[in-house]
Amino acid sequence: MPVGREQIRGIDVDAEGRCAHYHTELDVVANRCTLCGEFWACHECHAELAGHPFGRVGEGVPAVMCGVCGLIMDHATYVAASCCPSCGHAFNPRCLLHAHKYFQPKG
Repeated sequence: MPVGREQIRGIDVDAEGRCAHYHTELDVVANRCTLCGEFWACHECHAELAGHPFGRVGEGVPAVMCGVCGLIMDHATYVAASCCPSCGHAFNPRCLLHAHKYFQPKG
């Protein structure tokens, strides 16, 4: 699980990945689209800017990034954590309501 600092794309994205659509203290998770390979602040930003559907990732693919420290996780690691395993910043639990937009169903 590499820690780095990749760019988070979106509309009015701040230094920790919050965007025009999701901007609470806890909205610091970005997801990678498999079609363009970019990290996005949210599915709405992607829909407005990317020009293609969001490419959902499968199990085991490192595609979720903490916007605070840059830790990149796979879906299972992210779902099991209420906060970043590296820096400890809390994640918004409501983001899991959008999991179907970012991750392929199991099976």
